[in-house]
Amino acid sequence: MTAAPVVVIADDDADIRHLVGVAARRAGASIGASVADGAAAWQAIRDIGPDLAILDVSMPRMTGLQVCRSVRANPGTAGTRVLLLSAAVHPSAIEAGSAAGADVYAHKPFSPRSLAAQIQDLLAARIPS
Repeated sequence: MTAAPVVVIADDDADIRHLVGVAARRAGASIGASVADGAAAWQAIRDIGPDLAILDVSMPRMTGLQVCRSVRANPGTAGTRVLLLSAAVHPSAIEAGSAAGADVYAHKPFSPRSLAAQIQDLLAARIPS
């Protein structure tokens, strides 16, 4: 039996972290870490090596965009899937997420059901190393 995919969640809002966790578990993932700032997210990603990182774009210490760029620049984490969450829906924000290397740019507010489907799709696309 294969282990459940591991997800790191980072958002400075505890309620959002909880909802993202609900969606991730609904998608069949286990939560490796749930943290409140970007620096803690980057540390957790390096320590855990998750299958997916779900990052709020606007966080203290490091933004989700900065964490995503760090993930992509590091050979040990470059293959980690990244889903960015943001209330910013204008094209330049979405473009910035894409330029940072995000696999998916999702909008807040979100329904846990639709987020779970996005998470499932991302995890299914993961090619085993």
